[in-house]
Amino acid sequence: MAGSDDRPPSRSNLLAALVVGILVVMLVPMPTVVLDLLLTVNISLGLLILVSVMNAGKPADFSSFPSILLFTALFRLALNVASTRLILLEGEAGMIIKSFGHFVVGGNVVVGVVVFVILVVIQFVVITRGQNRISEVTARFTLDAMPGKQMA
Repeated sequence: MAGSDDRPPSRSNLLAALVVGILVVMLVPMPTVVLDLLLTVNISLGLLILVSVMNAGKPADFSSFPSILLFTALFRLALNVASTRLILLEGEAGMIIKSFGHFVVGGNVVVGVVVFVILVVIQFVVITRGQNRISEVTARFTLDAMPGKQMA
């Protein structure tokens, strides 16, 4: 049939659909059931990626890892925004978040505050070290791009 195209969608169409899906999760308020389902998908994807990386024999076997890591990080960020909106607007977090919270802090507010402070300190240290490393690499590339010999 003329004009009929039976080819599967291209990678660019799939990536565009993923980005649109991530934006929808960020912008449209989600019911708790949908958020629980998406959080379950997120955890399953994380485990699937972990198993895939551990089974890859050499780095070339999993060459799409950086782009997969980028999209899963964006998906997690969208879930974070959606869950925060749900908690602030409705006061309800869904069963997955509630269960994980009870598992981590055991219903004790003091333990929750201590765990929160520890996580904040760890995040601060990781971000600070990452920024320092990015600055060092940028400086090195800048020096390497300059003509002549450098002492670095």
